[in-house]
Amino acid sequence: MSSGLASAVQFAGSLPGSILLTLGQTVVVVCACSDMVRMMSVPRSHGRYVANTVFRTLVPLAILTTALRALLDAASGVWPNVTAGMFVLVVLTYRWRTDTDEDSWWKGKGKALGRWLRKQAAPRGVAAPAAGLARVALPLSVVEEPGQVLGRQCAA
Repeated sequence: MSSGLASAVQFAGSLPGSILLTLGQTVVVVCACSDMVRMMSVPRSHGRYVANTVFRTLVPLAILTTALRALLDAASGVWPNVTAGMFVLVVLTYRWRTDTDEDSWWKGKGKALGRWLRKQAAPRGVAAPAAGLARVALPLSVVEEPGQVLGRQCAA
């Protein structure tokens, strides 16, 4: 076992590691329960909408937690737990990727989030100066001819 995995297994055995793994397993259980409610609910009902939204929100975290737990079990050599963890991982991934349910808060949010991100990343326009301000002598521009500059200075 590599030193990185050994320290990860050691951290998982400590109190903070156990608390984090317990919270991760709680997310997996909530995800499984919301999936069960989603399957048993009437289509287009509020309960199904809420359960599907909870499932779609928590399933990436549940998959990550289950994979991490299976990796830690494999590093520890607890093979029955590795088998069970991989089964849960496959079931979560399968349910997440194959369901085509349309009742979810996330439906259509990809385009809306993309638009919002583009709007936030767009450069802000510089406001034009007020028309009532006094004229300021402008420096010589590279593209202006000297005659144009002289004409502008005379007009000012």
